[in-house]
Amino acid sequence: MVLAAAIQLEAVVGDVSANLAACERLADEAGRAGAKVIALPEFFTTGIGFVDALKDAALPPDGKATELLTALARRHRALVGGSFLCRDADGHVRNAYFAADAGGVVGRHDKDLPTMWENSFYVGGHDDGLFRAGDYDVGAAVCWELMRTGTVKRLRSRVDLVMTGSGWWSIPPWPPRPVFDRWERRNAATARLAAASFAKYVGAPVVHAAHAGEVMCPMPWLPMRYRGRFEGATLITDAYGNVVAERRAEEGEGIVLGEIEIGRRTPSLDPPNGFWLHPRGPLPSAVWHYQRWHGRRWYRRHVMRPPRLTAPAS
Repeated sequence: MVLAAAIQLEAVVGDVSANLAACERLADEAGRAGAKVIALPEFFTTGIGFVDALKDAALPPDGKATELLTALARRHRALVGGSFLCRDADGHVRNAYFAADAGGVVGRHDKDLPTMWENSFYVGGHDDGLFRAGDYDVGAAVCWELMRTGTVKRLRSRVDLVMTGSGWWSIPPWPPRPVFDRWERRNAATARLAAASFAKYVGAPVVHAAHAGEVMCPMPWLPMRYRGRFEGATLITDAYGNVVAERRAEEGEGIVLGEIEIGRRTPSLDPPNGFWLHPRGPLPSAVWHYQRWHGRRWYRRHVMRPPRLTAPAS
């Protein structure tokens, strides 16, 4: 059995230094407890929201975020992973999940599709999310990748461990309040179900880190502000999808620890036909489309940069 840890972060949106410090503090707490797998959430350097500061918050692949992951992995002799806004040499930003062990970086996975307003800050990737860490095959999946049958297809029966993180926000309490409250209850339940059930589809234990706390930001193309919270659902499951440890959103920032047996098993659920593993609901479905259209244009205008030129060899 291996002790795993998932971190639940209350990020300061756009404040890279503060978030790196919080992640180091929480990961050190997990490492001191003996954790040999430590998962940080999606966007662990910045948090997420439609916040202008994020357009300049991306870090290079060999920058401070990766330095923190590798330092934590060496310090605690652990496998440590999490995703952050990463600006590559081609000028594009990607939501890149990096994992490191005591020997250095062992893998990278770029989230396949930005979710809603995330389209304003990065472009999607195309890799399979598989990497080798010691004796194990590890799969990475980020937030709404846990909602898609395509993620199951690339990882199913191919991995011994899934490391994942999310920054899943709530549906705001707009009028008519009873309708939006009902939608939000379903949204919160889906956030937990997506993380907890994923092991059943792929046949491997899941270590899922997440965000908690409030988030406020403008709404793209709308004359109103978003005010909501992150859904949490920080949890660890065994290979059969049984939740062995969990931290609810209302418990705030902290760590969750659970013992797991790393190794693949026969998946106990078959993915449904179609694109989505779980229903999204009417409001998320509508927002998915309109914020994708807005975000891709906003990204081209405000975030994308020219490729970095390298000096010619002498």
